[in-house]
Amino acid sequence: MSVCMLAVFAGCGSKDSSKSDSEYIKEKGKLVVGITDFNPMDYEETKGSGKWIGFDADMAKKFAESLGVDVEFVEIDWDNKIMELDAKSIDCVWNGMTISSEVKNGMSVSNAYCKNTQVVVVKKEVADKYQTVESIKDLKFAAEAGSAGEAALKALNYNVTAVTAQVDALMEVNAGTSDAAVIDLLMAGAMVGEGTSYENLAYTVGVAEEEDYGVGFRKGSDLTEKLNQFFKDSYSDGSMLEIAKTYGVQESVIEQK
Repeated sequence: MSVCMLAVFAGCGSKDSSKSDSEYIKEKGKLVVGITDFNPMDYEETKGSGKWIGFDADMAKKFAESLGVDVEFVEIDWDNKIMELDAKSIDCVWNGMTISSEVKNGMSVSNAYCKNTQVVVVKKEVADKYQTVESIKDLKFAAEAGSAGEAALKALNYNVTAVTAQVDALMEVNAGTSDAAVIDLLMAGAMVGEGTSYENLAYTVGVAEEEDYGVGFRKGSDLTEKLNQFFKDSYSDGSMLEIAKTYGVQESVIEQK
């Protein structure tokens, strides 16, 4: 990245720095949410429609409504999510984001609201061969750049190619350009197997311990506590679980206390 570009990002990030994030979004009238194409969390109802739905998308709409602002969804390069936040290109990252040390160091993170793990996806006809971490060691993997899946594969020292989004990793396996993908279990449950977009694929072994999802804001943002309260209220009144049931993720929702 050039010095010029860094200067642009630094300038954007420091704009209106005296205002709280709540004041900033209320003044502009919208909450800009950074996402990727991630069924069942954030995805377009019809491809190319620009109408985003999913558990995270619907919760983000309700949160923006509680703040009295509109919501705008912006697809981002997942590997640049912290930079996008600091540049104020987006106001939060709400996209099934694993609460990792990198995330905690670079963002103000909400309370955990969903649990997940990383699973291996292969062609259905070979799935029985790959049921253990040891059995997959010689495969050529695809995983989203900057994702928990990529980190898990690197920790195992396995061969991994970084792609732009988790759905691209599935496309790699479907096309035969990669032997396997590692994606979130919640996505695998929605997009892999009978009656899904990838009926010829199957998910098998997990490659990481259970993880939690959180929503990321800029460091020091007052929106983090506002969202934590929103989560508590939404859980207690049942609306959080009602939305989760719409997308089949109710078993993954973490109780908000």
